[in-house]
Amino acid sequence: MQLDTRAQTLLKALVERYIADGLPVGSRALSKISGLDLSPATIRNIMADLEELGYVSSPHTSAGRIPTPRGYRIFVDTLLTVRHLDEHMVESRMRLQTPQPQKTIANAAQMLSSLSQFAGVVLSPRRESVFQQIEFLRLSEKRILLVIVAPGGDVQNRLLLTEADYTPAQLVQSANYINQNYGGLSFDAVRVRLQGELRQLRDDMGSLMQAAVEAGSEAMADHSDDMVISGERNLLSVSDLSSNMHSLRQMFDMFEQKTGLMQLLDVSSKATGVQIFIGGESNLVPMDEMSVVTAPYEVNGTIVGTLGVIGPTRMAYERVIPIVDITAKLLSSALSHH
Repeated sequence: MQLDTRAQTLLKALVERYIADGLPVGSRALSKISGLDLSPATIRNIMADLEELGYVSSPHTSAGRIPTPRGYRIFVDTLLTVRHLDEHMVESRMRLQTPQPQKTIANAAQMLSSLSQFAGVVLSPRRESVFQQIEFLRLSEKRILLVIVAPGGDVQNRLLLTEADYTPAQLVQSANYINQNYGGLSFDAVRVRLQGELRQLRDDMGSLMQAAVEAGSEAMADHSDDMVISGERNLLSVSDLSSNMHSLRQMFDMFEQKTGLMQLLDVSSKATGVQIFIGGESNLVPMDEMSVVTAPYEVNGTIVGTLGVIGPTRMAYERVIPIVDITAKLLSSALSHH
């Protein structure tokens, strides 16, 4: 149902006032702040309509009303006037550009957090699962370190526990075999090829290579460091989010497990522009009192990840939206090769 102008004006005034001070808003206060020349009775009627439509609710202890997730949704979708954020001010806050993409991404998360005063989060680009070369280092009997070098120069290590004890010469020979025959492929592709070719290799070498491919494939699929979060502590001082043990536990679970957040950021990378997920409305947000404002970022024109601000539902959206929007643009430009 379309709200008429008066109802929209009152809802906007109510949400803005509630965001500012967190207290239920009564009809008398609304008549003052809305600038509408309406009798208290008319305002009460409009508020009753808004309540019936599910945009506001009345906490038991008070005569005032507060926005519901649906109320916030219509506010951010249609009533919000986004403040203009001075891009130079943002840029001067932090030069994002660094030679290491991962550091640039961490800077972006920090910038989101310091500008919004909430938590900033960035989902890094998915790593390519191809490797350029591997190396085996013998640590001790039956313990080998697998060193994986990705095409971009990223290095990852994995510990292999082997049945047999390999000589340094065997390790060099196995690594050379894999590098010469399979360098530049993904570990999954190597696995398939090895199965066909292992019959020609000696058994113990074959099992070493298989172990390396399994571990390599796991290392490349490990997305645990794909998400950078900055400023979680800021959320502890937001009473809406940390007012009781249950909310605190929910919040820490979310940061610890990360899976729900990953899902949410993954969903928003498929859309363009800023998106707002409001707790209580979106199943993707684990807590009713929490909202996440996200935007995808690009490298050379291709969307590769998402970033955002995690804060209370009662946040100043008109301030947070441009922070997220501009940080996404700055990160896109910092990671792209001009």
